Amino acid sequence: MDPSPRAQLPSALVLSLGGTIAMAAPGAGHGGVAPRLTAEDLVAAVPELAEEAELELRDFRKIPGAWLEIDDIAAVAELLNKQAAAGTTGFVITQGTDTLEEVAYLLDLLYEGAAPVVVTGAMRNAQMAGADGPANLLAAVRTAVSPQARDMGVLVALADELHAARHVQKVHSTSPSAFCSPGAGPIGYLVEGRPRFHFTLQRQPHIELPLTRPASVEVIEATLGSEGAFLDAAGSLDGLVVAAFGAGHVPRAWAPRLGDLASRVPVVLTSRTGAGSVLTHTYDFGPGSETDLLGRGLINGGRLEPRKARLLLLALLRSGADQTMVQAAFAAHR
Repeated sequence: MDPSPRAQLPSALVLSLGGTIAMAAPGAGHGGVAPRLTAEDLVAAVPELAEEAELELRDFRKIPGAWLEIDDIAAVAELLNKQAAAGTTGFVITQGTDTLEEVAYLLDLLYEGAAPVVVTGAMRNAQMAGADGPANLLAAVRTAVSPQARDMGVLVALADELHAARHVQKVHSTSPSAFCSPGAGPIGYLVEGRPRFHFTLQRQPHIELPLTRPASVEVIEATLGSEGAFLDAAGSLDGLVVAAFGAGHVPRAWAPRLGDLASRVPVVLTSRTGAGSVLTHTYDFGPGSETDLLGRGLINGGRLEPRKARLLLLALLRSGADQTMVQAAFAAHR
């Protein structure tokens, strides 16, 4: 006898971390929303999922996106690596959009498998008119089990758009289409409910787990007339990312202090603009130009925006990377 159609369905793990997609009020018309829905609740709201995959559901966390920690995501990556090695077809992570772009990028650094990993969430909670969580979840599962999505690393599925983890950014606080990929655009779309890809990306070199070494890395942003008071406290850090003006410039008073810090710990130079690359030798107007700062030992962050540069540096340091390895990792993003 032929196996039933359901027996031929691909397998997908849906891992719930919480966030707006899982939020509800304690009762009808009572109070603000908080993470209360389980992975089972999310899937139950999308009957079409039963035709797409044999789903395994796990509630990994039930917290807002703002509460997630680096160790939470490292634990997710360890689980994904094990499940991918065991043959799971694809993975869906549901979480809060506050940190979705950062989680996706960190997972992209730590995940080793070829099976697709798709991160999704919602901008409107389940009790709002036009809640987007069910459609995003359906799109994510369909992408996660798509053969075309294999070996593309971690993707983000929101508002029928598919974004590569290394490019995606949240650019609006409330809009249902809050995510875009500046300088690159979506890697694909959902068309008639199915993922279609416009281009592919070479996978990033992954960083070995576990992340056992303690490390502290922060971002400091250049602003008009800033005296850089936060730089005085940066001496206790293991690394620093500078979100500089334009193509890599800071107030001139910052330059000596950044150079001194770079002689002791990795200091990465990025642009606060969110798109484009830090330059290397176009401007040479003295202290605070990119030529000056790179000459003082700062590391060129290339095309990486500051938050992702921080995650790359932090993961490298926590994995035990030395200065040469850090330099090489960032050189790949120029």
